[in-house]
Amino acid sequence: MDFIRKWHNHYPSEIPPSLHYDKKPLYSYLLESAARYPKKKALHFMGKEISYGELYTLSKKMANYLQSIGVRKGDKVAIMLPNSPQAVISYYGILMAGGIVVQTNPLYTERELEYQLNDSESTVIICLDILLPRVSKVKLNTSLQHLIVTGIKDHLPFPKNLIYPFIQKKEYNMVIKVEASNDTHVWQQLMEKSSEDYLEVVINPEEDLALLQYTGGTTGHPKGVMLTHFNLTANVQMCESWLYKTNDRQGVVLGLLPFFHVYGMTTVMNFSIKQGSKMILMPKFNTLDVLKAIEKQKPTLFPGAPTIYVGLLNHPDIKKYDLSSIEACLSGSAPLPLEVQEQFEEITGGKLVEGYGLTESSPVTHANFVWENRVNGSIGVPWPDTDCKIFKMDSDGTEAEVGEVGEIAVKGPQIMQGYWNNKEETENVLKDGWLFTGDLGYMDEEGYFFVVDRKKDMIIAGGYNIYPREVEEVLYEHEAVQEAVVAGIPDPYRGETVKAFIVLKEGFMISEEVLNDYCRQALAAYKVPRIYEFRDELPKTAVGKILRRKLVDEETKKLEATKTV
Repeated sequence: MDFIRKWHNHYPSEIPPSLHYDKKPLYSYLLESAARYPKKKALHFMGKEISYGELYTLSKKMANYLQSIGVRKGDKVAIMLPNSPQAVISYYGILMAGGIVVQTNPLYTERELEYQLNDSESTVIICLDILLPRVSKVKLNTSLQHLIVTGIKDHLPFPKNLIYPFIQKKEYNMVIKVEASNDTHVWQQLMEKSSEDYLEVVINPEEDLALLQYTGGTTGHPKGVMLTHFNLTANVQMCESWLYKTNDRQGVVLGLLPFFHVYGMTTVMNFSIKQGSKMILMPKFNTLDVLKAIEKQKPTLFPGAPTIYVGLLNHPDIKKYDLSSIEACLSGSAPLPLEVQEQFEEITGGKLVEGYGLTESSPVTHANFVWENRVNGSIGVPWPDTDCKIFKMDSDGTEAEVGEVGEIAVKGPQIMQGYWNNKEETENVLKDGWLFTGDLGYMDEEGYFFVVDRKKDMIIAGGYNIYPREVEEVLYEHEAVQEAVVAGIPDPYRGETVKAFIVLKEGFMISEEVLNDYCRQALAAYKVPRIYEFRDELPKTAVGKILRRKLVDEETKKLEATKTV
């Protein structure tokens, strides 16, 4: 099939198919916004606000301090922080010092943390005080030379900064006294004594790495995705073109998605800094806190994930809050159920559209149009300068026909350079400039793309190919179902069988028999779940993506245990 970018026919006049890209360091966006809006508020955090001028000053101080303890161009510095002013200051300070950011999930166990620090060869880590015991335990087994320690209270207003440790839930109800030493540095002290005069480093945006972003590691060890300054600035500019109605208006962005995940890092943090927008920083997801923040702070943009929107919609008091400030929401990390999309748009009056991307693509490659025609159930169309093809499964590079399911491959300026210290895995997914995503999907006649599932998640039961996403969509349409995930579990007769894990909405009760009858009305018999399990909650990643593989692993271990009895 000849390669034709059919999707360009749907672009509105405001979105050009190709952009003129800034080839500059990623941190230049902070410099520019600080020059344009020095007094404008950049960050709001639990009552404390920091202007763009102040943010730039603090980032320069961080760059100076990092250089003073030996950080040089190309050195890796890990950030192990929730969404907070310290996370933003650290990120841009590292880049200004010439370092490479290594985002680290604060929930990592010692084993996971030790692996990532060793694989990335990080020499410095910036972490929360309550995480210091965990970091200290692995330090001797890693290349870490310096620990920079901060507390949530370090950027809280008075008197919250004094009483914070005593008003939080038990996981934060602790006071850790951090003593400065040759290798341990206290945030408040270093900010007081650091100069703004850091040494500017020459950056080649297209070659120099800004970020090592580790994949989720749902199978095997996480891999370090190498993203350059240009990969990240290109994706931010694509995002800016897609949300063209927000340009030059400096809106307010809800920063709920964690910045240690590439989705939140690009669509919230870097996008906001580029636009000169105000970020509402929220260190964790609590439905009531989010509803209150939306009503009081009036964000206009709310990037999120389906589980976040589901959680809000199912809060009993949601209609008591004014959510009308929300104009646009980009949903990613998991399929967006149509029911969720329609309900959230009705209650906010804004637009909620599904997008698509991967860590390896900085992350966004596709999205539905926010204010123009969208196709429900699709991931939309490729962003400017982004190409997409569907390749036949198990083929030698033959392109699939329109409507035929195959593996999605993407190409564009936001695509990674490869996996850190992993040539074999890099060659498996990067071929002639195309990133093979591992996702199965198809393109329709109009050039819109649809994801049917992950290649590795496809269920083969009795010789039939079953896509979990299709079954999940049906389950989500039932009024009693709040969350659902479908997985293939080992079956001695069929090879695999379909199992559904269900979280019910509060106040609802339903039997397996009723759900089974419901599914049989919408699905072919071989697709209907054979087993239903009701749970209070489902395992999720930091951005709310349900961990299907963890559920499969649990089922496999159960089966193995029964065999040994």
